[in-house]
Amino acid sequence: MIPADRQINIGAIIFPEMDQIDLTGPYAVLSRLPGSSIQLIGQKKEQIRDHLGLSLVPDVALEDARPIDLLLVPGGPGQEALMEDETVLSFIRQRASTAKCVFSVCTGSLICGAAGLLKDKVATTHWTALPLLKYFGAKPSEKRVAIDGNFVSAAGLTAGIDGALTVAALLRGDEVAQAIQLAIQYAPEPPFECGSPDIAPPEILAKVKSNVAPLTELREKTAKRVAERLGISLK
Repeated sequence: MIPADRQINIGAIIFPEMDQIDLTGPYAVLSRLPGSSIQLIGQKKEQIRDHLGLSLVPDVALEDARPIDLLLVPGGPGQEALMEDETVLSFIRQRASTAKCVFSVCTGSLICGAAGLLKDKVATTHWTALPLLKYFGAKPSEKRVAIDGNFVSAAGLTAGIDGALTVAALLRGDEVAQAIQLAIQYAPEPPFECGSPDIAPPEILAKVKSNVAPLTELREKTAKRVAERLGISLK
């Protein structure tokens, strides 16, 4: 935990073709942390759009980011470009080395893996990308939220809210996290039992797998290149 009288500086990376809910879900939680501030960090200080068209504007560019206690790395299709962008990866490595906590959401864990942060770490990600974590030396977990030391990872998209509440508890205590959960009325009652591959009807699972197959294939190719760069052998 961080003492209540100490400021928590949160830095969230945003990038083109990200998935906005990987940011905005956790933002709804983390912005309510007592004594905290959030800066949105872009590769450049210019408007970006998420992969479905929502506009987001960074507060600062990478080189102007303030100190960071909690580093948030979201995911989305645009994660592909970042996995081989040494400027971004270097920034993540540098800030992760001094942060109290690194928090990835969805395929943001792949970006962290490409930065070399996942070697021998338990981590999770979106279920379609879970098999790719091995390319970064990670220990894949099917949990909705995985914790390993100061690294917290959340599975797909909406799991970012669960992850953010977990991070809130780690940094400010359970009572603070519970108060935030109540304030945002986070008590999910999904209309369908279809939120994970193990309970989804076979025909729905097959359809979703087919829809994301091209992106999954692209991610695997990128992950293999990263594994070679990191010197990770899967033999």
